[in-house]
Amino acid sequence: MKTALLIVQILVSSLLILIILMQSKGSGLSSVFGGQGGFYRSKRGVEKLFVIFTIGLAVLFLVLSIIQVVI
Repeated sequence: MKTALLIVQILVSSLLILIILMQSKGSGLSSVFGGQGGFYRSKRGVEKLFVIFTIGLAVLFLVLSIIQVVI
């Protein structure tokens, strides 16, 4: 049981890293120091799907971590 949870957590963390890296195009620390113009735009299409998927994976990672601590 612990091994299966650990494998699932490793897969979820790898997917989370991949999704975060895919959506960080054009953002990051460069925009903090004035790299890009500061204008607001809403997220649409694939970008919105990436944000929702990132939140879901982060919640799943948190739940798996808590379950592993309890077990």
